[in-house]
Amino acid sequence: MRLGRRSTNIEDRRGMRMGPAVGGIGGIAVLLIALFLGVDLGALLNSAPEAVPLSPADSAALANDPTYDHVARVLRDTEETWNEIFRANGADYAEPGTVVFTDMTSSACGTGQAAMGPFYCQLDRKIYIDLGFFEKLRNRFGADGDFAQAYVIAHEVGHHVQNQLGISERTAAQRQRSGEAESNQLSVMQELQADCFAGIWANNANRSRQILEAGDIEEGLNAAAAIGDDRIQRQTQGTVVPESFTHGSSQQRVRWFRRGIESGDVEACDTFNARAL
Repeated sequence: MRLGRRSTNIEDRRGMRMGPAVGGIGGIAVLLIALFLGVDLGALLNSAPEAVPLSPADSAALANDPTYDHVARVLRDTEETWNEIFRANGADYAEPGTVVFTDMTSSACGTGQAAMGPFYCQLDRKIYIDLGFFEKLRNRFGADGDFAQAYVIAHEVGHHVQNQLGISERTAAQRQRSGEAESNQLSVMQELQADCFAGIWANNANRSRQILEAGDIEEGLNAAAAIGDDRIQRQTQGTVVPESFTHGSSQQRVRWFRRGIESGDVEACDTFNARAL
């Protein structure tokens, strides 16, 4: 990938040690709010621990991490792309914040843990990423390459776009009125649309700034396939239960990511009214 400047909308919490968690009603209230908004954070704890800042020496040691640098540059490119798209449609794009952390960190949605993978919190409009996830993506899921990482980041940015367009709020309201199976299906639609939005970023960024190199698209499609619900379930529990899917199968994730890449058009990403996912 050929990328330009770094984003400045990043809060670096890497290496911060987490103090004792704050329990009780406050933590439970955060979880209830998150559930009402449809935040699919699975492993969130009920409370948010306090962070102990790094020493200046530790901060300096982390400053030249190439993975952090790549994340910052991808984020900046998504900012440029979505600003252009929103402007072309007569709207303003509010850039998301991003928190890079180690092991666990606090968020407005509760305590985020590395085991959850990258996630987006609707309550504070921030993306949370433990950079160690990308090593798991490579070693556990077999999805290597800088564009594989970029796809994951752009997917989370896609959730922010959904939030800004009001899609997340509408979907959360629908899920509250639905049974488990229908709620899961709505979640799949929302996740596949975020995949499609990630593809829209790649399409528009490449047309504007020629960011892609040979093999990049294949890396992204491989990453989309690697984290499909069916493949993860097969690896972790040995059986696939389609009605429990919340993110979509490998085939679906590849299909919608590809649709975004090929079309570059937000209207092409309407998973909620598609005849088939």
